[in-house]
Parts: sequence; C-alpha cells; structure tokens
Amino acid sequence: METASKRPKSGAAKKPAAKARGDGPSYLDGQLLIAMPVMEDERFARSVIYICAHSSEGAMGIIVNRPAGSIDFPELLVQLDIVEKPEQIKLPDHAESMKVLRGGPVETGRGFVLHSSDFFIKDATLPIDDGICLTATVDILKAIAGGTGPKHAILALGYAGWAPGQLENEIQENGWLHCDADADLIFGDDIEDKYDRALHKLGIEPGMLSAEAGHA
Repeated sequence: METASKRPKSGAAKKPAAKARGDGPSYLDGQLLIAMPVMEDERFARSVIYICAHSSEGAMGIIVNRPAGSIDFPELLVQLDIVEKPEQIKLPDHAESMKVLRGGPVETGRGFVLHSSDFFIKDATLPIDDGICLTATVDILKAIAGGTGPKHAILALGYAGWAPGQLENEIQENGWLHCDADADLIFGDDIEDKYDRALHKLGIEPGMLSAEAGHA
C-alpha cells in the first residue's frame, strides 16, 4: 500500500522470499531483534524489530517501538481516500486507536500492517509465526476502517532490510540480541517501554549491557 507519493532515493536490499521454519538454525523469522548499546546507527538505537523474513537472501523486519510522530491513523485513512473526513467519527474504536509506527528506513512511503492471524487476504497476506501475519495492501486498511479487520494490528511506515549475510554479521559483532516474540511486545500500547521489556524477557537489566562491543 502506498501511503505517500515520495519514494526513497537510495537503493535497498530485496525483501527475501518467505521461508519455512527450520530451513536453517540461524534464521530468525518470527523473532525479535533487540539493539545493543553499541549500535552506532541512530536509526536503530534502542530499537525492537520483529523479523518478518530471514533467509540466505537477506532479512526484512518491522521496528515495533518507534512511533511515527504526529501521524494519526484516522487522518491517514482520509489522505488515502479510504474514508471521507466526516466519516472519521464513525470509525471502530480499534481503528481510532491504531498505532502508526516508523517501521524502518527502507520504503518509508509504503505501509506494512503486522496483525493477528484472524485476518487473511489470499495472495497478499504473509503468515510469519505464532499467529502473526504481514499484509501490505490497502485492502487491510479498508477492512480495519470498516470493522472487519484483524483483532490486533499495527501500521508501520517503511521497513528494515538486510543484504545476504549482513544481519548475521551484525549479530556476530554484538550489534543485536534476539528473543522469542509475543503478541504483547508487538501490539502493546506501551511503545516506549518495549525495549526494556524485551530485555527483561531475556532476563537482562538494561544497565547490565556494556556499551563496548565484545566477543565470547
């Protein structure tokens, strides 16, 4: 779904094809990446990223803890001509409160909806893992606006992408931790607390992490 006419000028790694779980022990689709303090790229500092696809062709994920500033979901529906402005007051409660996030630096003019698996569009929805799916067509926004969308969903503008082997190298260099995902960390309202909560899921207090890279 296109959410803006402006497209990124820089190139990006091609999104890898979906892969069945178990194709390789190092593949992290369906997992959360947690940025280490050593992360120098400010675009990913303190970020929590849900990995949607990871294979020998690269990786693609959505940052789930970075709000998209002043962008409001009901207003976005008006901009996309999904609803007329007077109809905003008729939107379902979950559409009114739906979170809009900065999903990553690639294709920031495109929207990606991470959602629960109770909604599916043939040839458009990608099942990922543990009841989580990804849909990137405007039809899911229409369904949400009409009250027939998924029970849980977030809209992300853009995504994070890695070239073949790049994510593996960054993990080896202590750029990222990873852990099992859960619906609350992905869809929860406490966006600002997700980073610390993801670390707690690993039994780590933020102060325990050294800002210096090290290798076991």
